[in-house]
Amino acid sequence: MEELTLTTPALLFSAISLIMLAYTNRFLAYAAVIRNLHDIFLQKKDDTLIEQIRNLKLRLNLTRWMQIFGISSLLLCVLTMFLIYVEQQLAAVWIFGIALVLLIISLGLLIREIQISTRALGLHLKDIEDHLDQS
Repeated sequence: MEELTLTTPALLFSAISLIMLAYTNRFLAYAAVIRNLHDIFLQKKDDTLIEQIRNLKLRLNLTRWMQIFGISSLLLCVLTMFLIYVEQQLAAVWIFGIALVLLIISLGLLIREIQISTRALGLHLKDIEDHLDQS
């Protein structure tokens, strides 16, 4: 195995930072939609709104875990750099490996969240199409 250098975990900084920015944008978008749905729900208690709220709750939970695993990956990359600095190569390799696994989990959750989002949007499109067909 080749020796791990400081540049290897440092390369993930920009990637993880961009991923975290995307996750934060998703979170903020969900917050706006949830606030809007809350106001609509208070005006009329509709069953379709309840399903949308459940869907958003699941997606928000997934986004939270995506962020937790992504941030944990970033923290372990920093720890890896510290371990390399203090010449603890074996520990650095293992910690960096764990950081990569956490990043993989975070990205896997992103795939799942995208699938749920796509299905929800598909239902909205089907509803619009059904309404247009009835017109």
